[in-house]
Amino acid sequence: MAKIYNWGIIGLGKIAHKFAQDIQVIKNARIHAVASRSMAKAKEFGAQYNAPHCFGSYEALMDCPDLDVVYIATPHVYHCEHTILCLKNKIPVLCEKPFAINAAEVRKMISAASTNKTFLMEALWTRFLPTTLKVLELIESGAIGEVQTVKADFGFKATFDSKSRLFDQSLGGGSLLDVGIYPVFLSLLILGKPSTVKAIASIGKSNVDESCGMLMKYPHNKMAILHSSVVNKTATEAFIYGSMGTIRINTRWHEPTSITLLQEGKEPKDFFFDFDSNGYRYEAEEVQRCLAANQLMSNLMSHNFSLDLIELLDEIRMIAGIQYPDQDKNNQLNPKKSDSNFSLN
Repeated sequence: MAKIYNWGIIGLGKIAHKFAQDIQVIKNARIHAVASRSMAKAKEFGAQYNAPHCFGSYEALMDCPDLDVVYIATPHVYHCEHTILCLKNKIPVLCEKPFAINAAEVRKMISAASTNKTFLMEALWTRFLPTTLKVLELIESGAIGEVQTVKADFGFKATFDSKSRLFDQSLGGGSLLDVGIYPVFLSLLILGKPSTVKAIASIGKSNVDESCGMLMKYPHNKMAILHSSVVNKTATEAFIYGSMGTIRINTRWHEPTSITLLQEGKEPKDFFFDFDSNGYRYEAEEVQRCLAANQLMSNLMSHNFSLDLIELLDEIRMIAGIQYPDQDKNNQLNPKKSDSNFSLN
């Protein structure tokens, strides 16, 4: 009989609801425990998803019996603290993206996972979607020749509220870490680490980046053109341009959608995928596969990849002047003046 994985959730906001809904469509998974700083909120969430254990503090969840793994969905600035809390208690962790606010925190998390010999993975759900896997398959097959350029954007228009997580600097607000991480992730996945990074940000009245533009250069004249925004709705498409064709990941490209293969001299070919969930089930299933195999990390979203990603985000922040003073002051992250010279030479 297949093992049923008992999931816990820390932080019960919007994304936690989507994740919990997806756990319900996985045959060998269930919501076992939920935790919030508010017991009333925990009980309400638990009742909605039939969780038998509800806690009014994150610390209390650590003593929950029969807990197999915890999904952390608190604001960015708490990811490191809450991840290490679980790891010290030998509880496997799937932590929402960004893994942490900066690379120094991510290194602490990876070290804690290693010390406690406990599973840890970043919940960057796009990595596990069938669309992303198909894109990688097409590239590997040579369908578009040698990849030359990645172009991706992610922007939406949010109503300004200085107290909301999105616009609160103390909570890691702004476009780059909230949605810009997706285009940066795609460029890293397809092209690897860049040799040159250029970035510029529009800093709003609450001191977070409301928009961010990024250019990256790679060996052999390859490049990435990336954009994020929380004040403008963009096409939210991604293009992988190759020497013999193009792959377009259709809007909204970071979530379950479709892709189009454009090859020279041929009709466009669309690939559609059947989804029975919000799309978060795939990362949860990867965690369960890893746990069943006694792995301490995923090969698809390794600790090294997550570290490379956050280091790249740190570099973009330094160049574009995006700051989180409370978290960065002790971590040797010193933002530079934005560079308006966008020459890639």
